[in-house]
Amino acid sequence: MLTKDKIKKTIDSLPDNFTIEDVIEELIVIDKIEQGLKDIEEGNVYTTEEVKQRLSKWLK
Repeated sequence: MLTKDKIKKTIDSLPDNFTIEDVIEELIVIDKIEQGLKDIEEGNVYTTEEVKQRLSKWLK
């Protein structure tokens, strides 16, 4: 979950001139990274073998 503090830090890390799209893109990236880390902590991950099995029909 994004907090005001994280949003402020994100905006502070951007150059002086930026677009709304720049902010949104940065926030989306941060949110996706946090979601991924949460999935790892909760064990919601696949092994390499599981991924290969799931994608085998496309990886021929």
